[in-house]
Amino acid sequence: MTTLVSGIVLGSLYALMASGLSLIWTTLGVFNFAHGALMMIGAFVAWTVSEPLGLGLWPGLMAGIGSAALLGIIIEFLLVRPFYGRSNMLLITVMTTLAAMIILEKSAQIIWGARLKQLPRLVEGDVSVFGAVVSAHEALIVLLAPLILLALWAFTTKTATGRSLRAVGQNQDAAALLGINVPLTFALAFGLGAALAGLTGVLLGGIRFITPSLGAEPLVKAMIVVIFGGLGSLGATVGAAFVIGLAEAFLVLVLGLYWTPFMLFLGLIVVLIFRPNGLFGRA
Repeated sequence: MTTLVSGIVLGSLYALMASGLSLIWTTLGVFNFAHGALMMIGAFVAWTVSEPLGLGLWPGLMAGIGSAALLGIIIEFLLVRPFYGRSNMLLITVMTTLAAMIILEKSAQIIWGARLKQLPRLVEGDVSVFGAVVSAHEALIVLLAPLILLALWAFTTKTATGRSLRAVGQNQDAAALLGINVPLTFALAFGLGAALAGLTGVLLGGIRFITPSLGAEPLVKAMIVVIFGGLGSLGATVGAAFVIGLAEAFLVLVLGLYWTPFMLFLGLIVVLIFRPNGLFGRA
């Protein structure tokens, strides 16, 4: 039961992070390789506001999310927007967002140093779930994740602004003819995706130590989730996040940490052989 609960916690974190990555891909058609670094920046900013500045964890949470969103918009404006419309845009944005990742990680090392840091938990204490004891912080993550993802789904499907994201993702020229501000929509998608990364960083910072490389491993897992589930679908991404989270928890229990990444990548390859559009993607 402990392994099952651990898998659900992992799946919740992966769903939050991968949904931001999927939103950017769906709208712009690019992978943001700086997504993990934005997650790390969100955690460091939240730590700075809540600990050295002494303003408390909840102001730190808002500052972490806001700083990640702002940086996401800046990355889109400076490193992605200049290359819209080019035939090799996908390759160029891979390189520019990778450069952004390295710049953010090195900047974090200069600003915050190499000493390990950790955020206080949003709620203290432990809770028992079907006999398995987990921290109240992890239980809160499991409760928060579906609410946040439900709000994201409602925003993208029930509001005019959210529907503009989907329209731009389907056909930019047609969306522009309908009066949608395409560049502003791109910036909104990047900002929302980065905000989700910042939120994930703050939540993860209460479980793991915060370092400049905090986002590297979650970024790889988020990319596995997005490809495994099927590109372009929030529901597929969320479903795949929990499949990967549960699989990782059980693989760590059975095979250990060393073989788990290998088995996850092997599973991804097998799925793509038989279902090239992803496990939940449409053929």
